[in-house]
Amino acid sequence: MAVVEELTGREAVIQRLRDVGLRVTGPRLEVLTVLAAGGHLDVEAITTTARERLGTLTSQAVYEMLRHFQETGLVSKFDRPGLPAVFEISGPAHQHALCTSCGRVENVSATAPRGALPQWRVDDAEVVFRGLCPDCRADADAV
Repeated sequence: MAVVEELTGREAVIQRLRDVGLRVTGPRLEVLTVLAAGGHLDVEAITTTARERLGTLTSQAVYEMLRHFQETGLVSKFDRPGLPAVFEISGPAHQHALCTSCGRVENVSATAPRGALPQWRVDDAEVVFRGLCPDCRADADAV
């Protein structure tokens, strides 16, 4: 499966849906466009933003779309302990930083050093950096 590197324009989103064999519908197009704008969004944020543009859209419909998008490799899910999972457009391999105060998630480029597992064929890795984001750190330092 090719990695999604650029989902910026509406035409690119339409093409990606077609590339993975999904029918292009208004709701699918809108949900992917919301995700393509960047960031890590939970279902509520995705639904609210897409609903503003479409007029109607249920959270259940968004969950179903996200499931299909994950199955086809268009979207990745990141689980946050104690908080709703967030979703992002799949892209180059990366790790995440998770704020333990507000739940903010940021992408981090991190790879294992060359030769760290010479006998292994590593298919996937998940490293999560936990700590305080700049905003929460500033709030904590101000107290």
